[in-house]
Amino acid sequence: MAEKEQLSAVLTYHVLPGKVMSGDIAGKTLMPETVQGSTVSIDATDGVTIDGATVIKADINASNGVIHVIDQVITP
Repeated sequence: MAEKEQLSAVLTYHVLPGKVMSGDIAGKTLMPETVQGSTVSIDATDGVTIDGATVIKADINASNGVIHVIDQVITP
């Protein structure tokens, strides 16, 4: 059971509530709360990084939000 909880925590750490487009955060640094409950560090002052992971493709619209592809897994 602990493995399922860990996987759930990692997956929900990758999700922010709402729909955030790259243009909404351009030039900013933020510390938003994830669905998992922890905060992540976003730096959009020169490209976009999230907890050190680089966004390599942004603003992919999905039926339930928007996807931003990062180059590595981030963990809470």
